[in-house]
Amino acid sequence: MSKFHYSKSRYIAYTAIFAALSAALMALSFSVPFMPSFIKLDFSEVPALIASFALGPVSGVLVCLIKNLINVTMTTTGGVGELSNFILGVLFVVPAGLIYKKKRDRVGALIGSVVGSVIMGVLSLLTNYYIAYPVYENFMPIEAIVGMYQEIFGGVNGLWECLLIFNMPYTIFKGLLCAAITFLIYKPISYAMKTIDIKMRVHRYDKLVEKREKQQEDKAAATAEEGAHVSVRCPFCGAVTDKDVCPFCGARLHEKSVGSAADPASQNNR
Repeated sequence: MSKFHYSKSRYIAYTAIFAALSAALMALSFSVPFMPSFIKLDFSEVPALIASFALGPVSGVLVCLIKNLINVTMTTTGGVGELSNFILGVLFVVPAGLIYKKKRDRVGALIGSVVGSVIMGVLSLLTNYYIAYPVYENFMPIEAIVGMYQEIFGGVNGLWECLLIFNMPYTIFKGLLCAAITFLIYKPISYAMKTIDIKMRVHRYDKLVEKREKQQEDKAAATAEEGAHVSVRCPFCGAVTDKDVCPFCGARLHEKSVGSAADPASQNNR
């Protein structure tokens, strides 16, 4: 299946809509029972994944960027949580979008979603260990953070084990869950987007045709008006003019405006 090419204005508009939806979903995050309370679950990657499938990976990246720029105004992590979320979101939607771009069917979308989820989960080990948790340590000792994991499963020792046993599977699960939701709603959303874009193009084409027809009518009217006042030779004095009345002898030359031509001499005898 070939990719549907959206107009530039619709591309920008749809990306902005998906970014707004993604920001709203990110704000509606909630805790899950099998993770520490400071880790939240949200479905903000769903609009980003839809954008990546429908508009391309660049649109998916823009959705991830805009949603985090919006939510950074309400952050409690100094922007580090949003930075980590942006990196993980990009690692999820870009591979998925690139694979779907090469194989535009349900199999391609499934493979892309699974690959994106695994890449996001594996690399979350690095983003959490080197970016997010060093900042969280400024607010809470690392021992206390590890202790929150140990309350759920006492067999973990150290932050790296916590990330490997808890965060990586959780991140992969989150990606697959967002992919499942996308599979349920993508087809009707994609169809609606294409229908709106086609209708807008038809409307714009109709307006263009109407404008051209009006220009042709105006040009034809102007040509007809010019033809109504062609230059003629006065039968009395021989002068050539396009006026209704000869400027030299006063003879009436155009029946349209004044009536039939008349001898200037006869006009003077009246």
